[in-house]
Amino acid sequence: MLQSRSSSIETKASWVVAAAALWALMMSFGAAWITAVALKDIAGEVGGVRSVPALASALAWLGSGIGGIIMGRIADRVGTRWTVSCGALMIACGLALSSLGPSWPLWVGHGLFIGLIGLGGINAPLYVYVSRWFDKRRGSALALISSGTYLAGALWPPVFERAIAIVGWRETMLWYAGLECLIVVPVALIFFAHPPEAVHPAAAPLPGSAPARVLGLPPNLVFALMCTASIMCCVPMAMPQGHLVAFCSDLGISRSSGAIMLSVLLGTAFLSRQVWGAISDRIGGLTTVLVGSLWQCGAMIGFLLTQNEAGLFAVAAAFGLGFSGIIPAYVLALRELFPAAQASWRIPTLLMFTAVGMATGGWLAGLLYDHFGYYAPAFAVGVGANLFNLVIVGTLVVRKSRFTVTA
Repeated sequence: MLQSRSSSIETKASWVVAAAALWALMMSFGAAWITAVALKDIAGEVGGVRSVPALASALAWLGSGIGGIIMGRIADRVGTRWTVSCGALMIACGLALSSLGPSWPLWVGHGLFIGLIGLGGINAPLYVYVSRWFDKRRGSALALISSGTYLAGALWPPVFERAIAIVGWRETMLWYAGLECLIVVPVALIFFAHPPEAVHPAAAPLPGSAPARVLGLPPNLVFALMCTASIMCCVPMAMPQGHLVAFCSDLGISRSSGAIMLSVLLGTAFLSRQVWGAISDRIGGLTTVLVGSLWQCGAMIGFLLTQNEAGLFAVAAAFGLGFSGIIPAYVLALRELFPAAQASWRIPTLLMFTAVGMATGGWLAGLLYDHFGYYAPAFAVGVGANLFNLVIVGTLVVRKSRFTVTA
């Protein structure tokens, strides 16, 4: 049952909660960027094999997706403030373990502690939690909190680059572990109280009644198509984010410039995401996904065609402008197409598939680089995955234009 527009649940407190969630996500996702900035340093300790640190980042993404499903259900029982607090502590433990070595400690620290228990207890639960504070401007709110990943990417890489150059990647991880605990745990305990939206269990269907359909199709088929599309769009999304600093270094561009370029990419993603949120409130989630995916595909092709520093700065900015609205638009589309009572499992499940795509893209780029010795084949695979995504999302948008969705 949709909330009456005359009795909106949105208040000033809703935006305070969204801002606190943004802050918690910015700090939590910052942990994963240390490995991206130090990719060549870590690889240098294992014979230059870049798939080793790339796998750590991939495991963090994959763990966060799987953990989001588990921790999303736990958050419904014990409260989001407790899963976020626990997640922050586990991220700190993961960073400490990762600092012990470039092989299995790095993988276990990132996959289990930073990803599965850490980000899994923070990312998906906060998407569900914040969506329950809004009804009129839910798209804008989801765009704001999902910007935490990119605000972290805009803020931290230059800081990490300097810290790694001065004290090394291990010490940088340990210092950041302390910051994670000191900042995120108090924010969670203070701000993440009960949301105002009451979630009622779905009513049982009447005997002999036809199952509900979404876009003229079985609901779970539409959901499966959205999950598949999310994997395909996140494969190319992950490649520049995880490998841009190393890619620049291969072209003779300094690591400091590469870190700034990554900040430009993610800074434009943060700024444009607020615009995408307002757009999605007007045109809907699925259409926003389609437009953003088209933009991302064009920018991904730009990475194949550009080799000089100025050109790469422009392409990085264009990439950030394009892909930034895609993930929150998927979440908004779920809330538009499916009942609120299903949000606590559909949103974390979809986010798990986006994490699978991010993990696959980051690891695959490292693997293909190790095989070919340059990044062009990986970027080409990313373009192909993006085109597959466009076919699926385009089909759903066409069907949406033909069917009236009723809540």
